[in-house]
Amino acid sequence: MEGREDRKSNDLFYTCSLIAFIARKTKNTPCQIVNALGRENIAKIYDLADVYHCDSIDRVSSDFIAECSIKDGCFNNIAKCKYSVPTYWDIGKVYKRLVLMIAKNEQIDITDALIKAYNSKASNLIEDYNSSFYYDNPQNIYSAYKELSAAS
Repeated sequence: MEGREDRKSNDLFYTCSLIAFIARKTKNTPCQIVNALGRENIAKIYDLADVYHCDSIDRVSSDFIAECSIKDGCFNNIAKCKYSVPTYWDIGKVYKRLVLMIAKNEQIDITDALIKAYNSKASNLIEDYNSSFYYDNPQNIYSAYKELSAAS
């Protein structure tokens, strides 16, 4: 372990931040981006995050947008935001924490936990920047994820 977090936790942070960056760049929901990337590309990004991190996030995102033929959408939670907009790094950290809790508590692989997190109803709450949900306590976000998943 170097720094405050282990390397794989930092790789997950980068992966989630890249998803947020691509979503904003293409005006799609993060869920749409995760589903467009697919499990194989998500696992690749997570596995090679330390390499991708050495390059500009804009260039890395452009490569995946082209490779996965991600088209522009019409989701724009930034334009709707009435308050300070969290950065894609801020949102990446929120998802990273949620993914780690899902993986640990459900005893599943990180990639599967990531896909579950982004495809959950909790993701809709995280993406509403006019609410206080995205900066709530990570345990509360996980509890909401569990509760919303059980209600589905």
